[in-house]
Amino acid sequence: MPNLTGPAIAHRFIDLQVNGYVGVDFNDPETSLDELARSAQAMLDDGVEAALPTVITASPEAMIRCLENICRARETSEVAHQVFRGVHIEGPFLSPVDGYIGAHPKQHAASQDQSLLERLLDTAGDLAKIVTLAPEIDLDGRMTCQCHERGIVVAAGHSDATLSQLEKCIDAGLSLFTHLGNGCPSLMNRHNNIVFRALHLKDRLRYSLIADGFHVPELLFRCLLDWVPLKNLLVVSDAISAAGLGPGTYRLGDRSVTIGEDRACRDASGDHFVGSASRMQDADCWLRDSLGLDEPTRQSLLLQNPARLLDL
Repeated sequence: MPNLTGPAIAHRFIDLQVNGYVGVDFNDPETSLDELARSAQAMLDDGVEAALPTVITASPEAMIRCLENICRARETSEVAHQVFRGVHIEGPFLSPVDGYIGAHPKQHAASQDQSLLERLLDTAGDLAKIVTLAPEIDLDGRMTCQCHERGIVVAAGHSDATLSQLEKCIDAGLSLFTHLGNGCPSLMNRHNNIVFRALHLKDRLRYSLIADGFHVPELLFRCLLDWVPLKNLLVVSDAISAAGLGPGTYRLGDRSVTIGEDRACRDASGDHFVGSASRMQDADCWLRDSLGLDEPTRQSLLLQNPARLLDL
């Protein structure tokens, strides 16, 4: 039995994937700088010392405007500058196949386009810290190499890449897998699927996980802790604007998401989740209360490993 003495909540977090917070949607081009600053203050109040606001798949114009908003918020707000340590660009170079595309708008999924990637990276500038893409979209690992040469962490996600496609991108600089166990269909081949392929590469990849009790069930989370070296695991919130609030209807880009009493962010079809309504402190509580993890282990997942990934 782990030792659960000490503070109930760790109080210090780094969140490398957050789409919105306390009613503020980072993926709405109309979100104001004041709203972004308010969300940064709320994160800081909740113990998040550093975060990567995440811009997901949309039209190129919408993604660029959202990236510009985040950059400007850092320039005009001290607290945004303190908390927003960069941006995570998740898409649009993702698998367009149903299930793998998840909550991302399928009509905006893009094939390999190094010019578009360059536009997105140039807009974010030095704030571009993580890019999530599907290796099967990235022929010969060209976009992976393009990001890696700029010092950006490249992650696989929303992908059904073959083992050879994953390995090719790893050779080009891929080093992370985004929210393992999600961004894929709920029904897949039981012996040959993207989760198994990604885990086969556990000595060459790190994995982010969503610890809200929905995205990765308790039993699977325990297995991953047994299978993967702790240093290669980290927790992200994947929060949308519902984080820190109760049940209701919230925005993620151009779509509405209804949150029920259980605080799960489900698509209207029920086929997949649409981000999370949980905060990092909620993840900390779940890891403590459901998995019985001690504070040093939780701090590795919630603070130290994400900090090490970005050299914070």
